[in-house]
Amino acid sequence: MELVEVEVMRLGLDHASNSYVVILQEKGGSRLLPIWIGQSEAESIVIEMNKLKRERPLTHDLCKNIIVAMGGTLRRVHITRVENRTFFAEMHVARSTGALTIDARPSDSIAIALRFAAPIFAQESLLTALLLDDIQQEPDAIVESGDEMNAEQLKRYLENLRPEDFGKFHP
Repeated sequence: MELVEVEVMRLGLDHASNSYVVILQEKGGSRLLPIWIGQSEAESIVIEMNKLKRERPLTHDLCKNIIVAMGGTLRRVHITRVENRTFFAEMHVARSTGALTIDARPSDSIAIALRFAAPIFAQESLLTALLLDDIQQEPDAIVESGDEMNAEQLKRYLENLRPEDFGKFHP
């Protein structure tokens, strides 16, 4: 299995399927991997991308806290395959007693990987050769890695996403 390191590039909403999409980009390359995800995972990813602080831990913060409390750390995430339009991933956790591989949804794995600053890898065959120019650039519709926003901007962003924000992607 040939794995390629990817990073979160953008996040948006596909109104046709009413699903959020996280777009991963090949690190140092131009190939992309769009993955359709749920609203709570999308919000968790955006919150972590923008380092917004919450009073209480969200589910993915809790997962990180549990891993750390058990003496572990997330070493990497592998997005391994897609079957019937469902993506599969593994979280690789290291502990002093040995390594664990945990089956997980890519959306949860990505949200937790961002909290650990752990690398994300995808099966090379899942990447598409679409160029970045194939995705329309709408400043209010796409959150890119490194963008900063407050809670109100996050709310507006999530409410204003459109299907055309994703160019030629289809679930």
